[in-house]
Amino acid sequence: MDLQILSLAFNSLHGTVEILKLENVIYLQLSYNKLEVLTESRTMNATLPKFRVLGLRSCNIKEFPEFLRHEQNLFWLDLSENNLAGQVPKWMLNVSTDTLEYLDLSVNSLTGFGQPSPVVLPWVNLHVLRLHANMLQGPLPIPQPSILDYIISDNKLNGEISTFICDLSALQFLDLSNNKLSGMLPQCLGDFSNDLRVLNVRNNSFHGGLPQAYTNTSNLKIFDVSLNQLQGQLPRPLANCVMLESLILSYNEFHDVFPFWLGTLPKLKLLSMHHNGFYGVIGKQKRNLHFPELRILDLSHNNFKGEFPAEYIFSGNPMRGIIHGQPRYMVATSTTVNGGSFAYHFSITVTNKGVDRYYSEIQEDFGVVDISSNKFEGKIPEFIGNLKGLRLLNVSNNILTGCIPSFLANLTLLESLDLSQNKLSGEIPQQLTQLTFLSNFNVSHNNLTGPIPYTGQLSTFDVTSYEGNPGLCGDVLPKKCGDPKASQLPPSTKEENDSGSGFELDWKFALAGFGSGLVVGVVLADVAISRRREWFLEIVGRIRLIIMKRRKSRGPRNSVN
Repeated sequence: MDLQILSLAFNSLHGTVEILKLENVIYLQLSYNKLEVLTESRTMNATLPKFRVLGLRSCNIKEFPEFLRHEQNLFWLDLSENNLAGQVPKWMLNVSTDTLEYLDLSVNSLTGFGQPSPVVLPWVNLHVLRLHANMLQGPLPIPQPSILDYIISDNKLNGEISTFICDLSALQFLDLSNNKLSGMLPQCLGDFSNDLRVLNVRNNSFHGGLPQAYTNTSNLKIFDVSLNQLQGQLPRPLANCVMLESLILSYNEFHDVFPFWLGTLPKLKLLSMHHNGFYGVIGKQKRNLHFPELRILDLSHNNFKGEFPAEYIFSGNPMRGIIHGQPRYMVATSTTVNGGSFAYHFSITVTNKGVDRYYSEIQEDFGVVDISSNKFEGKIPEFIGNLKGLRLLNVSNNILTGCIPSFLANLTLLESLDLSQNKLSGEIPQQLTQLTFLSNFNVSHNNLTGPIPYTGQLSTFDVTSYEGNPGLCGDVLPKKCGDPKASQLPPSTKEENDSGSGFELDWKFALAGFGSGLVVGVVLADVAISRRREWFLEIVGRIRLIIMKRRKSRGPRNSVN
């Protein structure tokens, strides 16, 4: 049989396949089936296939196939998502060292390469190396300078990054996240590869400052250094990375003012700075620094103060419109020398309902503003009502004042709204019942008053969304709006008296029959129903006081009972 290409991937095939009987096949793709793949020959003198492409992803393979020892022409090898465990056999490092360009061993239980440290991998033309989601230990293995795409996240690597990493001048994707690597980030990571699109060192133990050098020829799109112990100020040359779309600095120890100079970046979509030591007032800049493409901004758990300048940050922003059609995702792409294309999805962790939620993919129209746990003051900025693409808005745990603005009802896509732990007052606007996508709503621990507009989505939330507001009443609260004791209003304010409402109306009504020192009658038919007895007694007391003052001023008069 002269069959050379056999591609059966992504089916639900059952049965057994003896791949060594496929003597003439050079392209074999069996990934994602339910086949039992036999990788050993039953005859001693079998002629081994000379594979160029071999895809055995998710084929329940438990050991590296022995026949690979003799394969010297492999271009593509995929053994990911199998049951491979322990050390990679030493002989594997001699397989197709001159031809192999794609190697995927991810999602197994491999622990190492069985070589002394540091491991320098032998494949001289390797462009793509996927080793993520294993149990690799020891220092970071270093591929050859030909590498373009190196993903080794979610392992147990430790120690410092070898300076050999600086030789990878063609690198486009580098993902070292979720390991135990330590030491300082090599300074060369800032500018050692103009082609670098993704640099992800998230969730390690790196300390010190960020690399200082970044050139204006950089193609960096995703830069994630979150969950480390990095310190100091942000390097201003980051503003040279004009292709940067995602900058994630969260969970570190940075100590700096707000990086307003990042507003010059024309493509920045995601800026996450939460849980750091950023501080000060975010002042409005004279220059045109308006973050024109920003969709996700997380400044939570810092020491910012003053008013939040929403209009300065989001002026002319795409969140002011709504993207229609099929959802598109934020991705960075790379291209190999042979025309192959690979995508790397943006990701982020966002706090929702007090719980960190990890988004492994982010839609282009996903809008987030989180300024919680700072010292922002003043009113909720009116400009936020223009950001119609917002899905999550969190301004909790600040010292914001004023009323809950009705313009928040303009955010028709809003899924989470957290206004808790501020000093907001007044009633909850009835307009918020129009937010039909709202699944999280929290206004607890403010100074809100009046009835809860318990209709629409607001009817789905329990007492925890409203607690800590003694002036609120509603069906979900211990204080019911129909209870006379529950409806007691606070003492009138100057604004209420000026408007002729509240106590002032009752006072004028009670004095309607008073004139020339003679009380003809006091009509209080409705007052006794709508106000507590104490209010009535206070009114009568004030009337008596006025009568006494007028009597003294006019001399003795006959009393009238």
